[in-house]
Amino acid sequence: MPGRLTPGAGEGAHPMTHPAGGGDGLYVLLKTEDGPDGTTYETFSSSHGVASAWGPIQHGGPLSGLLTRAMEQCAPREGTRLSRVTVEILGPVPIDEVRVSARVVRPGRRVELVNAVLEARDPAGAWRPAATAAAWRLANQPTHDVSRHADPVVALPDDVGVVDTGLHLPDVWPRAGFISSVHWHITDHGTDPGTPTTAWLKLLRPLVEGEEPTPTVRLMTVVDVANGVGARLDPMTHTFLNTDVSVHLHAPPSGEWTGIRAETSVGPDGIGLSAGSLHGADGPVGRIAQTLLVERHG
Repeated sequence: MPGRLTPGAGEGAHPMTHPAGGGDGLYVLLKTEDGPDGTTYETFSSSHGVASAWGPIQHGGPLSGLLTRAMEQCAPREGTRLSRVTVEILGPVPIDEVRVSARVVRPGRRVELVNAVLEARDPAGAWRPAATAAAWRLANQPTHDVSRHADPVVALPDDVGVVDTGLHLPDVWPRAGFISSVHWHITDHGTDPGTPTTAWLKLLRPLVEGEEPTPTVRLMTVVDVANGVGARLDPMTHTFLNTDVSVHLHAPPSGEWTGIRAETSVGPDGIGLSAGSLHGADGPVGRIAQTLLVERHG
């Protein structure tokens, strides 16, 4: 089912064009066009605010945000929301133009499956898939009388606006790019197994120039850093790139701040798992998991 993006739909307004002049968005929407099958394609320029700590490539967070934005805008309906978003990162994405599209692959009144594709240009200039995403969109109904959380409540600190000077990012990670596009506040440094690290994060720049991101897009743009928040390996000796991110949201996100309580497990054969709970100002909202490729330097 071809996907047509709808401005002003979903959880918030989404202009289909961006205003003239400079700005501080991580991406700038350059053009919107329809393909022969009716699929809407949006092309964006990328700022250096999307750069990864691992090299001159895009961080997975902004990519996840763009894919989630496209799925929210694809044939949206009132009384529904995304309940699970899984992003597959197919390879390094250069800091250059990207193109995003979405489509409903399983339509339904109560349950829908939406897919999205983010493309980058290959050396010949042709578009190639660089990341994909899938999301379940479910119908809402009142369940306030039976709502509960399996995870403990992590309170939003009173001093959350103060930048945490105890983050101590490794020297191999630059203090630019996406790391500098997020406000970090660490409230609990986990060390021993079973003691996750807790961080509160706020996106400092719009994902797309001229737009206010929805709460779900805002959350999906920052939660890819759970891998770094819950890291238990020294980046001076190991890399631990995530190949995916899967987020389950039992409650709708709200507000500017996202809490991540994460910890990494590493197996004996070079594969790891970053897992944790996600929080908002009103309590837990979901969980996150990421598959890690663990490699030694040299």
